[in-house]
Amino acid sequence: MTSSMRRAFARRFFSSAAATAIAATALVPTATPVLAQDELNALVWCDHTDPALIEPFEKANNVKVNLKDYEGTGAALSILEQSQPGDWDVLVIDGVDVQRAVGMDLLAEIPADALPTADIFPEVRMEANNMKDGKTYAVTEKFGYNTISYDKTKVDPEDMKDLSILWSDKYKGRIALYDYYLPMIGLVGLGLGKTTAELSDADMPAIAEKLSAMKKVSKQVSDVVSSQTALATGEVDILVGGGEWITAALSGEKPNLDWTVPDQGAVRWAQSIGVMKASKKQELALKFVQYIVSPEGQARLATSSCYWAMPANAKAGDHLTDAQKAALRWSDQAEYLKKTQLYPIPSAELDQKMQDAWTDMMQQ
Repeated sequence: MTSSMRRAFARRFFSSAAATAIAATALVPTATPVLAQDELNALVWCDHTDPALIEPFEKANNVKVNLKDYEGTGAALSILEQSQPGDWDVLVIDGVDVQRAVGMDLLAEIPADALPTADIFPEVRMEANNMKDGKTYAVTEKFGYNTISYDKTKVDPEDMKDLSILWSDKYKGRIALYDYYLPMIGLVGLGLGKTTAELSDADMPAIAEKLSAMKKVSKQVSDVVSSQTALATGEVDILVGGGEWITAALSGEKPNLDWTVPDQGAVRWAQSIGVMKASKKQELALKFVQYIVSPEGQARLATSSCYWAMPANAKAGDHLTDAQKAALRWSDQAEYLKKTQLYPIPSAELDQKMQDAWTDMMQQ
């Protein structure tokens, strides 16, 4: 799996309840509207496959939306390479990979006045990623955090405010580590007072030392579903690398599960959506993008059955219940956005060293 695929895979998180229900291996049409006059093909992340999100657009536009869920930017590019120009109309992609898609001439320019830019949280507009040479090619639609999830009935919530707890002996044997090196190394860097965008070779010895310390106090290092299951069943009390996407959708049935952004910060992810340049249905594709980033579309996307996370459009709050906003930590976002940083985007050489450090930790 390439570095880009691994980076994007960090957001292909399935809730344990939805994991078996949402398949990512075939083109999945949503319910077909009666007398549909047109079709739209979208290459997306699993949260877009929820009928509660897609059906309102289909009915309003008398269109059938065909969805294919993929895992990782590399996988999306492979699908596109095997497709004919014009086969796909819309692309959802990791925010940090938009420039890669633009460089490959995959995305169409979106008129600036066609998007609710003023309503997007300023910290996640990501102009440096979604724009090039003053032109807009994608818009941030959803974001969240790789941070600390925990069982508040079994740990001291105050301890979760300090990233140094990750390598402390206090909760030895009660911690699960999310098995994805980039956000985890980012968290360690933040715990050491580093900036994720400025991590370098010189930082790796100290990071490697803390990774080793984390491994010694952890019970397991596992994927999203296994980690979430361990936390939900009480097998572990802390999940390092978790966040609202792990616990928010479970808040009703598991009110003991919680998450927070430590004082030193956390790692923030974001996903973007754009129109394929080769699409023969540019107007309809843009209309779909506009629906997804509308307040109503954003509220449905934020609470998708696949995973919950923060909508990029601040006006989506008017369409979320108080309970949904509480689970997403709506009132804490101003603070969280100031304290969090994007995933590290290392050079190929540094990326390999990060992977090697993670592999060494896993083998200990």
